[in-house]
Amino acid sequence: MAAAGFAAMIAAMLLGSVGIQPDWVVKILANHLSRHNIFSPEWEANKEAIIWTLRAPRVVMAYVTGAGLSLCGILMQALTKNSLADPYVLGISSGASSGAVAVICYGWFRFAGAYHIMFGATLGAILAIVIAMKVSSVSNKVTATQLVLAGIAVQAMFSAITNAILYSSTTTSDKLRSAMHWMVGSLASASWNTTVYVLIISLVCTVIIRLFHTELDVLMLGDDTASTLGINLRQVKIGVIVLCTALTGSIVSIGGVIGFVGLLVPHITRSIVGSAHKRLIPASVLTGGFFVVICDMLARILAAPEELPIGVITSFFGAPFFLFLIRKSRNSFGGKNG
Repeated sequence: MAAAGFAAMIAAMLLGSVGIQPDWVVKILANHLSRHNIFSPEWEANKEAIIWTLRAPRVVMAYVTGAGLSLCGILMQALTKNSLADPYVLGISSGASSGAVAVICYGWFRFAGAYHIMFGATLGAILAIVIAMKVSSVSNKVTATQLVLAGIAVQAMFSAITNAILYSSTTTSDKLRSAMHWMVGSLASASWNTTVYVLIISLVCTVIIRLFHTELDVLMLGDDTASTLGINLRQVKIGVIVLCTALTGSIVSIGGVIGFVGLLVPHITRSIVGSAHKRLIPASVLTGGFFVVICDMLARILAAPEELPIGVITSFFGAPFFLFLIRKSRNSFGGKNG
């Protein structure tokens, strides 16, 4: 899957309104990554700028987005013990989107400099999950079903808040277009500065989560079993929420709301490698990166020279799969009752 992801990234850099030879892409990347002219430039300067400044950071951001959202999906499903949970369904993505849109329209958090949008998106994601956790808490315990239902309500609430901000804002049309970008999902604004920042966050979160794969396995067995086995449920759950919120907030601040990746990818990889998180985490990270790179490539070429929002492409695949899971769960429940 790692090789497939790398091939998809190279293919995505080749496709576009400006044609570039495949070997040029590899040579340009090699020169920049090594910081030496390993290969003598035989291409125009504008084509090098297209590859390194425009396409490369976007493709890398697509891969990081898919990997990060897939990882968040695994965490949310382990936390809730519900196969229908992911950052999109639980409202985290919508909260992050509202935070980003509010920062764009009202100019908040300028002290954060170039990362002010990321700061606002992260705060929005935190607020969303806190509300969902508070609403779903019963006798100081968060039930899985209640958390999913609360997340759906939180998602609707923050979507309404985002629309209210857009309609009431007196900002310029450029800012409104930029805000709309976060609502539909797009990686067109990716740059090396923001991509590297999100990449670092993703790598740190992945390493930390990988170290606690045993705790996640035990968490899936139920709270009572986990407590019996000596797992500190409070610490594990808080850790899961913090990592998932930070990762989702940083991703949404760049790419907007890209739905269903965290739902679709973990299910596919789980059916291939099993439920053990030691194998599931790396498999889902690689598969998610590959999936979003392909979706972003389709978003750029299906309506060329125009560009479709990547959220439309991921929803095209994810929404039917979500309905399939609901029907499958209903049939299983009906079969048990029958």
